[in-house]
Amino acid sequence: MEQYKGKTILPNIAIGKIWIYSKVSQEIPKYPVEHPEEELVRYEAAKEQALLYIKECYEKSLEEVGEEEATIFLAHQMILMDEEYNQKVCDVVIQEKVNVEYAVLQAQEHFVAIFSSMDDDFFKEREADFRDVSKKLLSILLNREACTVTIQEPSIVVAKELTPGETIQMDKSKMLGFVTEIGSTNSHTAILARMMNLPAIMGVEVQEAWNGKMAALDGEQGILYIEPEQGVLDKLKIRQRELLLQSSSLENLKGKETCTKDGKKISLYANVGSVSDVKYALDNDAEGIGLFRSEFLYLGRETAPTEEEQFEQYKAAAVLAKERNVVIRTLDIGADKKVDYLGIPQEENPAMGLRAIRFCLENPEIFKTQLRAIYRASAYGNLSVMYPMITSCQEIVGIKRMVETVKAELTQEKIPYKEIEQGIMIETPAAAMISDELAKEVDFFSVGTNDLSQYILAVDRQNPNLDAFYNPYHPAILKMIQMTVENGHKAGCKVGICGELAADERMAEKFLEMGVDELSVTPRRILPMRQHICNLHLS
Repeated sequence: MEQYKGKTILPNIAIGKIWIYSKVSQEIPKYPVEHPEEELVRYEAAKEQALLYIKECYEKSLEEVGEEEATIFLAHQMILMDEEYNQKVCDVVIQEKVNVEYAVLQAQEHFVAIFSSMDDDFFKEREADFRDVSKKLLSILLNREACTVTIQEPSIVVAKELTPGETIQMDKSKMLGFVTEIGSTNSHTAILARMMNLPAIMGVEVQEAWNGKMAALDGEQGILYIEPEQGVLDKLKIRQRELLLQSSSLENLKGKETCTKDGKKISLYANVGSVSDVKYALDNDAEGIGLFRSEFLYLGRETAPTEEEQFEQYKAAAVLAKERNVVIRTLDIGADKKVDYLGIPQEENPAMGLRAIRFCLENPEIFKTQLRAIYRASAYGNLSVMYPMITSCQEIVGIKRMVETVKAELTQEKIPYKEIEQGIMIETPAAAMISDELAKEVDFFSVGTNDLSQYILAVDRQNPNLDAFYNPYHPAILKMIQMTVENGHKAGCKVGICGELAADERMAEKFLEMGVDELSVTPRRILPMRQHICNLHLS
């Protein structure tokens, strides 16, 4: 028996044969051409075929993992349509009079070199996206298939690297789990694995000799066993059955309060990115929607969504949720989510640049359009609004001024709306430090632990080289959250958690002891978190 340690992506267990996902080596030829324009015609044809493939990935992802994760493929579509990327390919073909395959490789390496040198989360992912798109173009141009064989039987998929496109195209019914050598725990592929509910680990050096061998993947411990001993297999099978029973028992928790054995209650809300996600969240018995990511209405298109388009989406979410609260976060664009048509300038460090509420306050017409849509939709349900990336009380003043303008306009136009709760995200150290002042200005806080942790620790979470330095349980983070809860409650302001730590069972007891009012998690984590909390006894 051999065993290999990796980084846990999804804590589940898989037992079965290994199937090595072997990619055809794409050795790219370079040769002179007499008619460069003919190469560009080939390129346009390959682009059209690649767009069809990406559309297929998007639709499959929508069906299997939801709209939020499907936006990965909208990003790939945007790369294919990106003016700079296409211009780079054309320039190499025309200026060097070479074949288009070589030009695509040069474009890939050009952009990978740019993005790999940056620290920002978004750009780290863009590097992988450019590779994924370029590889697909090259496969089409070279008339090569992406992989050598298809999965013949249920298997643990092992590969040096898996792109989101490759992952979503595999037959999910035959994927028991997967192991990769390359990739970070926060990569797009890792996110897909979680949403597909597949046990997975990353960071294991792959060996071709494993192909066809019996293996066990312990996603809880992050261990891959090759030809495991019977004793190890028996223990893992017992644990696998326990996890299956736990999953079936979750259904019995629907309709029940999230309450510890000694009577401490907390609300469990869901993070969503679309109206379809709202339905999924409610099916999982979410008590409300703690974070509706409105920026997904802006992605995958060439112009900003109109007021009417946004209104229809927010209204649909409100109607679907009925009496349950839906918290709509205003446009959180910039940093890891860039939309070219909004004209956000290229920045050296976009994570600390013109993003989120800063962009909205600098672009009042875009901000007002969204606020009008939210307030109009408020007449149809129980909506609240939340503003991201707050760092000062002055920003709250600017927000309130815009809100009053919107309400005055709607009143004058005799358009119905409700007074709705106003909240902010606490995701910067500045906001946490002045949370006592901010709490006097708003109705609720939602602590975004992902960005807050990143800013406090000065660690890029997407950079696998920094995994050893990223500690979400760092005392500085917990002290800032504790301070935020205390300051919020002193001013009568509710405090929730909506980052990854909200779904971390190891943190549930700590958050309850802090007095956190609400946890907002991905829909699939609602019932497991309820089960865990209902089994706790604090006193």
